[in-house]
Amino acid sequence: MTRLRFVLGELGQGLRRNLPMAISVVLVTFVSLTFVGAAALLQMQIGKLKGEWYDRVELTVWMCPDRDKPIVATCAGGEASQNQIDEVRGILESDGLAPYVQEIYFETKEEAYTALQKQVGDLDWFDRVTVEMMPSSFRVKLADPTQIDVVADEVSGRAGVESVQDLRAIWEPVFLVMNRATALSIGLAAVMTVTAVLLITTTIRLSAMSRRRETEIMRFVGASNFFIQLPFMLEGALAALVGAALATTTLWLGVRYGVEEWLSSSVNIVNDYISTADVWLIAPGLAVIGIAIAAVSSIVSLSRYTRV
Repeated sequence: MTRLRFVLGELGQGLRRNLPMAISVVLVTFVSLTFVGAAALLQMQIGKLKGEWYDRVELTVWMCPDRDKPIVATCAGGEASQNQIDEVRGILESDGLAPYVQEIYFETKEEAYTALQKQVGDLDWFDRVTVEMMPSSFRVKLADPTQIDVVADEVSGRAGVESVQDLRAIWEPVFLVMNRATALSIGLAAVMTVTAVLLITTTIRLSAMSRRRETEIMRFVGASNFFIQLPFMLEGALAALVGAALATTTLWLGVRYGVEEWLSSSVNIVNDYISTADVWLIAPGLAVIGIAIAAVSSIVSLSRYTRV
C-alpha cells in the first residue's frame, strides 16, 4: 500500500510539473487516434456498402432497338429479331451459366416504355418518345456479383445485342473514393502517431531528468528498476488513454449526429450505415493503440535516463 501511494504521488507530481507537455501529449494522441478510428470506421462502412450494393448488382443486356442509324456493328441488321432474342435467352439459361445466374427477367419494348413513362412522363421531351424507339432487354440477377464478367463475356458482341451494362461499374468509383479517403486517414494517422511517440518520449525524458535526484535516492536504497520507471510509464499511459477517450468521444459524436441523424435521413440509397455501436466496437482497439504508443515511448526514454 505504501508503494502504491508513493507511485501515485510520483505520478501526480510528474503531471503537475509537466502539465503543458502532458496536455500536448493528450492532444496529439487524440488527433492520431481519431484518424485511426476514422479509417477503421470508413473500412467498416465500405464493407457494409459492398454487402448491400453488390447484392443489387445485375447485368443488363440491351437488345438492338429500331434505329435508322445503328451505333454498333451488332445492330447493323436493325431491331433485334425474335430469333436473336431467343438465342441470348438460351445462352443465359444454359447449363454453363447456371452456377452464375440466379434469375432472368425479360423486359419488352412496351414494358420499357411504361417504366420510362412512370419515371419521366411529365417532362416535355417524353412526348417525342414512342414504343418502337424503346429497346427490349434482359435483366440478369447474379448468384455471385463478383463473377459478372463471366456472364457478360458470353453475350457481348452477339448479333442483336447493342450493349451489356455492368451496374457494378456505377458503385466501383464510390468504393475507390472511400478507399482513398481511408488511405489518407491511415497516412495522417501514421504521421500523428510518430509525432505522439516523439512527444511522449520528450515528456517522459523531461520528467525523468527533473526528478533525477529522487531517482538516485531510490536507486541508492535498493528500489528496482521497474519500480523507478513505473511512475514515468504511467504518466505516458494516462495521457495516451485520455487521448484515446477523447478520440472515441469525437468519433461517437460524429457518427451519432453526422451519420445516424443527418446522413441516414438525407441519403436514402444506403440502408446500412455505420452506427455508434461500431464506434464502441473499435474503442478498445484505440485504447490498446494508445497504450502501445505510451509503451514504445517509455522504453525509448527510460532505457537511458533511469537505467541502473
